[in-house]
Amino acid sequence: MEIPQSISDRMAESMARRESLLSPRATMNADYLRRSGRRPEEPVIRPPFFRDADRIVHSKAYSRYVDKTQVFYLVENDHITHRVLHVQLVSKIGRTIGRALNLNEDLIEAIALGHDIGHVPYGHLGEEILDELCTEHGIGGFRHNVQSVRFLDTVEDRDLTVQVLDGILCHNGEVHDRSLTVEGEAHWDSFAEKLQRIEAGGDALPLTAEGCVVRIADSISYLGRDLADALEVEVIGDEDLADFPESCMALFGITGREAFGDINRTVLDVLIRDIIANSYDADCIAFSAEASACVAAFKDFNMQHIYGNGRLIANREKIRFMFRYLFDRILEDIGEERRDSPVYEDLIDAPWASRGYIAAAAPAELVRDFIAGMTDRYFEQAFRRSILPVRVRSRYRAGGALP
Repeated sequence: MEIPQSISDRMAESMARRESLLSPRATMNADYLRRSGRRPEEPVIRPPFFRDADRIVHSKAYSRYVDKTQVFYLVENDHITHRVLHVQLVSKIGRTIGRALNLNEDLIEAIALGHDIGHVPYGHLGEEILDELCTEHGIGGFRHNVQSVRFLDTVEDRDLTVQVLDGILCHNGEVHDRSLTVEGEAHWDSFAEKLQRIEAGGDALPLTAEGCVVRIADSISYLGRDLADALEVEVIGDEDLADFPESCMALFGITGREAFGDINRTVLDVLIRDIIANSYDADCIAFSAEASACVAAFKDFNMQHIYGNGRLIANREKIRFMFRYLFDRILEDIGEERRDSPVYEDLIDAPWASRGYIAAAAPAELVRDFIAGMTDRYFEQAFRRSILPVRVRSRYRAGGALP
């Protein structure tokens, strides 16, 4: 059904009024840049960055967020954070900051929802192992932010704007920044230069203030949440909390063990307010000196007591073996053109995979992208399928191929 022109005109006027209230730092919808523009834009109903968020949510890669580990892999607990929840939290935190600073919330949402699509099974441990394998097979290292761009821009070819892809590429939650300023231009050559820099092991800052907001929101989103999850699954206990940084105790007003039960809400409330206060009339997105020191100390605490905890990494070598075995087996399947291999059904022959990508990708690159796209559960199923013998139930079916 067509919207009457009179209604469309009023909607356009309303959108123009809203955009007139945005900060001079904000990215205007009219400034979007796509590569192809295969479909006509409908800026009145779905502005370009709003449309990008839709394209990300409806991608196959986004649907696989649902069973991707955030931190605590191999833990059966429905109350801990998975990747699908993490990106929604980053979006919510980013939009809260962006609304206060009068930035483009649609752009913030799209970047936030897509930023971790490139994460692999078993979180950062899986990323570390896949990085080793990619290097050994001569296709460069592996970085999940680059892989996020690869899934959305190459494998599925979602035709996203350069502003969204740049924000996804330039997120880096592992690095602590007190202050972020925009870098680069809304141009595909600038984006390609950043991509090469990051693939080579460097770093780059986003070209938009909205991208800077997502990068800092990602950094704070997991601090309290990972600590709360660690307490939930009992990876850490009171003896670990005794080492919690005094600067954080003071900033967050923590006076006793019971306060850690609400640690995530407290962390987000304090840090979001701090970012807004220090970024409102500035040309950067920044923490105060006090909050910045606290965030750095908090990250160090989590690294020592959670991410490097012996309970969490107890299965490291088993998981390393699984990755190595699957990588070699799938690479062999492609080399031998075993059409019954899941890599054909779920990537090479999949109707949603770009034919241009499939034709251009080297076998090892196909393996990298196939494994990186797996959920934790699918990864385990693929491993069992490839390594365990297949039992025949009752009798061989007539004419059936042997496994």
